[in-house]
Amino acid sequence: MSRTSPHEQLHSGEVSRRGLLKTAGGVTAALALGATATATTADAAPATFTHPGMLHNAGDINRAKVRVAAGTDPWLSGWNRLVANSHSQSTWTPRATATIIRGGTGENYSLLYNDIAAAYQNALRWQVGGTSANGDCAVRILNAWANTLTSVTGNADRFLAAGIYGWQFANAAELMRGYAGFDLAKFQTMMKNVFYPLNNQFLNNHNDACITNYWANWDLCTMASIMAIGILCDDGAKYDQAVNYFKTGAGNGSIQHAVPFLYSNVEGYDLGQWQESGRDQGHTVMGMGQMGALCEMAWNQGDDLYSYDGRRFMKAAQYVAKYNLGNNVPFTTYTWGSGQNCSQQSQTVISSASRGQVRPVWAMLHYHYNRRLYLDDKYISQMCFSAAPEGGGGDYGSTSGGYDQLGFGTLMYAK
Repeated sequence: MSRTSPHEQLHSGEVSRRGLLKTAGGVTAALALGATATATTADAAPATFTHPGMLHNAGDINRAKVRVAAGTDPWLSGWNRLVANSHSQSTWTPRATATIIRGGTGENYSLLYNDIAAAYQNALRWQVGGTSANGDCAVRILNAWANTLTSVTGNADRFLAAGIYGWQFANAAELMRGYAGFDLAKFQTMMKNVFYPLNNQFLNNHNDACITNYWANWDLCTMASIMAIGILCDDGAKYDQAVNYFKTGAGNGSIQHAVPFLYSNVEGYDLGQWQESGRDQGHTVMGMGQMGALCEMAWNQGDDLYSYDGRRFMKAAQYVAKYNLGNNVPFTTYTWGSGQNCSQQSQTVISSASRGQVRPVWAMLHYHYNRRLYLDDKYISQMCFSAAPEGGGGDYGSTSGGYDQLGFGTLMYAK
């Protein structure tokens, strides 16, 4: 077991795909590799953004389309899971409201996460199945919120809402970019004016709390929202804000704080203890989805965060998967500062609370590490196939935890 510096350098063998694009000649090379050139400010990076380029790129979409049309599994099973979900029906009626509240009096944020799930699922049905009724429905939802939502508020949980629903909403919009009738400019304005200020505020001052007070997921959903808004709006500065925080940020969402302890060759596999492992397994598995979304979006823009710092995230995912499959894992006492005065807290054992909880987060990780990189991901793989085909929002309960991830990884990531 070792604990490494929060600012350890990128290992020499790791790949920066965006760096390769830049080295090969910037915009020209990017276009040759299938990227879409978009002008940004002179000092912003990346210089070009790929669209669609968040959780799904054009290749992902085309593969799903071809495989579903051919009736091939596991894509067809993933598609059937999508079609069966009530949120994916083209008759869904948006319930846009001006103020969304999460935490405290008057909570109504279920309106938002249900509509986001519906927008995303209808967008997937349009992209994969080509049904215009679903495309029209997705745009109806996106436009309704772009024309209505003015604030996200509540107690500290407002930052969770701005983070989780920020990156998810941007992903739904990315899939509908260019669709007739979608007011992308107005939607971009909403994302920049309603979601990003809360994201930026939290990442910079953590609600005036001790820097270690908030669990990794708070930072991670915030970082994912900032990255997604950056991609949606072709804003390199926002995109880089998220990437840089992942690498060297002071909060628990940065990679070496999210995975504070490493263990070498545990029954043949390297493992990494996740920051929330002593809290409960529901939030720990949620972290796989939040960091996974961040890494997948970065990958589709040319940055390999999946492999950053010796594939530290993979080691954590193996650890979380192994424990939630019913196996034993090592645990090092985790100590942190809480509240505003950094009062010391400690966890001495891993938590078994909600152990084995199913969330649709594993397909993305398995198909990256095993099928893109050809690595032995024993425990991630077992979790992936034990929960296949993956569903999405509406398939994992009616409360917010069932909507913390967009899902449908079997359909969109199987290779």
